Amino acid sequence: MRAKPNAQPNQSLIDGIVTLQALASAPEPVGCRELARQLGANTTRVNRLLKTLAYMGIVRQTSDRKYTPGPGMHVLAAQSLFASGLIRRALPVLEHLRRFGHTVAMGVLWNDSVSYLFHAPPGIEAARGLGRIGLLPATTSGIGIVLLSKLHDEDVRELYANREIPMFPEGVESLLATLALTREQGYARVHVADERDHHIVAVPVGNPVYAGIAMSGWIPESATAELVEALLSAAREIG
Repeated sequence: MRAKPNAQPNQSLIDGIVTLQALASAPEPVGCRELARQLGANTTRVNRLLKTLAYMGIVRQTSDRKYTPGPGMHVLAAQSLFASGLIRRALPVLEHLRRFGHTVAMGVLWNDSVSYLFHAPPGIEAARGLGRIGLLPATTSGIGIVLLSKLHDEDVRELYANREIPMFPEGVESLLATLALTREQGYARVHVADERDHHIVAVPVGNPVYAGIAMSGWIPESATAELVEALLSAAREIG
C-alpha cells in the first residue's frame, strides 16, 4: 500500500503533486498564500509551482487571481480512470450491490484520507454516485479502516504520529487494535455514532489491495455475514 523508495525521492516532484492534490481537494478557488499556509510551505515556492501548473493547463487562475482545477486536471482524471478500467469494471458490480437497500461506496486510501470514487445512497441513480463526495478521514470510514489494516503497524504509527485520530480519542494503540481485528476478520465493521447511528461493512479490493468497497446503513450484527459475502464476491468480480 505504501511503497518504500529504492532511491532518493525527487522532492520537487513530491511538492508539485502535494500542491496539486491540495488544490484538487479545495471546495472553492484558493489563493497562493492560503494554499501555502495549509501546506505549511514557502509561499514563493508554492507560487512558482502554481504558475508552472497553470502554464501546463492543469490548474487555472480565476479573475480574482485564485487557483482552481483546470482542463488538464480533468483530462488526467479521465485518462487515469480510462486506463485503469476500474470504473468501467466496478459500476455494474456496485449497482448490483444496491439490491440490499444500503448506501454502496467504493474508495481509495490517500495518506490519512479516503477518496470516494463512488457513493450512492438508496434512491438515487447510480451515475449520480460518481464523484459525489470528496475526501473523508480514513478512520471514520469502513473503507478507510479496511485499507489502513493493509499497512504495517509502523506505517500507521508514522501516519498518525503526534496527531489526534478521528473516532479514536484513546490514540494510535486503540486504532491498531481495531486494525488487527480487521486483518483477522478480513473485513471492517464500523459503527458511526452520529445522528444517523449507522454501520459500515467494508472489504478490500485487489491483490495487492488498491481500493475498498462498502455498504452502510442500519445493519444489525446478524446481517453482517451476508453482506460480507456479497461484498467479497463483488470485490473478486471487480478484480
